[in-house]
Amino acid sequence: MRLIVGYLATPSGKDGLTLGVQLARSLGAQLDICMVLPPDRTVASRVPAETGYEDVLVTRAQGWLDEAKSLVPSDIEVAVHASFNDSFAQGLLDEVARLGASAIVMGASGDGLLGRHSVGSVSTELLHSAHVPLALAPRGTRHSSAREIRQVTCALGTRTGADVLLRTAVRTCERMHTPLRLVSLVALDPRNDLRDARDSYDSARDRAVAHARALVDEAKSTLPDDFPISVTIADGSSVESAVRTLDWQDGDLVMVGSSRLAQPRRLFLGSTAAKMLRVLPVPMVVVPKQEFES
Repeated sequence: MRLIVGYLATPSGKDGLTLGVQLARSLGAQLDICMVLPPDRTVASRVPAETGYEDVLVTRAQGWLDEAKSLVPSDIEVAVHASFNDSFAQGLLDEVARLGASAIVMGASGDGLLGRHSVGSVSTELLHSAHVPLALAPRGTRHSSAREIRQVTCALGTRTGADVLLRTAVRTCERMHTPLRLVSLVALDPRNDLRDARDSYDSARDRAVAHARALVDEAKSTLPDDFPISVTIADGSSVESAVRTLDWQDGDLVMVGSSRLAQPRRLFLGSTAAKMLRVLPVPMVVVPKQEFES
């Protein structure tokens, strides 16, 4: 397995790199640190005529990549890559295809609050076009002391794609030997497939409890008997308040599915996940509607 870190020599780039290291160690994966550079259109006046502008960019990028590589612990297999593309996001997707990578890891944009996500233009583009899972690190992840992923929380509703998300979370936790916490979002979603128009909050929550129990049964059917798995109901007056009531610790990770609006095998961040993202203090992985076959 290979994981791509979309890297910039910025604090947010180091946030993504830190999450990439945690994921690579947990999954036993290789880390590919990738920088995408803008192609030359007009040669900068300060670049000597005998030196190509792209050569200058590659030299600088190689220095940044070497520095990033030096930050990766010796127990992680790592490679660095520099490429050219008008679009940073498309450049990363091209690297996914070239390297056969299974996921992309990115840091949040630099203007977010510490410990919160602030999705920048590259992440937004990837959230509309990627065909592999996208892991987003909140600002400040570079200060994490976790060596690997401590627990995976899988946030599940009832819409199309929830089954894919659950299977992906189960496989991931089994590979990482990491506890799985299932969170039912049914009570928070007025348009969920289990809610009746006449439902009160209490009856909606009863449906959420039944949904949660069914999730546990489904997950346990493919996991060893002693595998650590738990379930909780997300309660609150809003998605944001419900997320704040959940216990989060350093090394935790949240997995969510793509919106029903997503094209097959593509990402698209739905409204519930977007609201979660605004208040989550831990990384989020967005999973395509259909399984990715590498």
